[in-house]
Amino acid sequence: MGDVRNLHIAIMGAGMGGLGTALALSKKGFKHIDVYETASDLGFVGAGIQMAPNMGRILDKLGCWTEIEGESTCVTGSSIRQGATNVELAHVDMPDIKAKYGYSHCCGHRSSLAGRMYEACKKESSINFYFSTSLEDITEFSPRVSFTVLPRDSEPRRVHADILLGCDGIKSVTREKLLQQVGAIPEEAETGQAAYRIMLKREDMAHDPDLLALIDSDEVVRWVGEKRHIIAYAIDEKKSLYNISTAQPDDNFATAPSVTYTTKGSKSTMLKVFESFCPLVQNMLNLVPEGEVCEWRLRMHKPLPTWTHGSVALAGDACHPTLPHLSQGAAMAIEDGATIAEVLSRAPGTEPETIAKCLKVYEMSRKEWTSNLVQMAFMSGRTLHLGESKAKEERDRMFQEHKANGSVPDKWTSPDVQKMIYTNDCVEKVNSEFDSFYASL
Repeated sequence: MGDVRNLHIAIMGAGMGGLGTALALSKKGFKHIDVYETASDLGFVGAGIQMAPNMGRILDKLGCWTEIEGESTCVTGSSIRQGATNVELAHVDMPDIKAKYGYSHCCGHRSSLAGRMYEACKKESSINFYFSTSLEDITEFSPRVSFTVLPRDSEPRRVHADILLGCDGIKSVTREKLLQQVGAIPEEAETGQAAYRIMLKREDMAHDPDLLALIDSDEVVRWVGEKRHIIAYAIDEKKSLYNISTAQPDDNFATAPSVTYTTKGSKSTMLKVFESFCPLVQNMLNLVPEGEVCEWRLRMHKPLPTWTHGSVALAGDACHPTLPHLSQGAAMAIEDGATIAEVLSRAPGTEPETIAKCLKVYEMSRKEWTSNLVQMAFMSGRTLHLGESKAKEERDRMFQEHKANGSVPDKWTSPDVQKMIYTNDCVEKVNSEFDSFYASL
């Protein structure tokens, strides 16, 4: 019986899930970890990201949370407002998140999160990166994994590994190949939603006292309207950048049967989408430079029949892509990686059958949790986007009475939902379940 930490592990994708998985495995003592990434480098592009305490808990264990938190805005509250009038529906104070859950709720830049995780990975001699390299095919899933990768400037090459982890996102080739093995087809769940992601600079907002007050705040603001909303927050400790994310009807992608995820948008179209919103919102959107408007299609899948086959497993958006309305997509991917590292470190042997069982324990520990959060994010979006109706009246009443009942229709800011999510420790959870789950297989 060999040492499980000597197994050769390949990871597809160097996004949040791939970086987190590689780092978690290395911290557990695994010695041979190869990360393959299609992009030529990480680039560290992107917009803002919310980082809840359950993410901070894992990143702290991985040794990179202190720097990430230090570069972020720590959220102290949330203001939910009518889009058309800017009238506040509810104000949720969040001054004691760190005291309650051990970690802050932060808003930062994706480049800070990914960059700090990448720096931590590069300090680990066990982790090797292969950029400009995409997965072409998986030909063997057990006893060893055999797969073909395609470097951008050379011929395809065959690679062997003991374990292959698909952290390759919503366009996952790993998922496609795995599901072919079990005779299943991934089913996209129609969301009907798209998003603009916008970044404003402080100097662009400084001329307007109302806009300056927004970027100087430690609060997250959400403006809600019929079938659409906007959420915005400062994303760095210097309050130099203001992140704006929207959700609106998927008019540009809905009729196009393609795998396109982004399209160049026009500023005039964006302004029209939110023309019913208040002057404060209009002033923000008018600051977006012409030619810098991009729209994303928001996608999710119906739950997959399995996340694993043989010595291959999926993680993050490859198996549970979600809408952004709970701000848990990256957190779930990083938690997946920590769970995978935990179950593999507990493997009682290195036989392929043992590895397959451990990967199945990972799925058993995570699948119900992630499915519930994906569904909650979807339902929260529907609630936010209600038009004129009795349901909207009831929603607005619940916003107004939230201090009495402890629940908010905007689920990411609802104290009861925060307690459920922020107290989650995926490592502690899988450790408590491992023996019984493993024995059941």
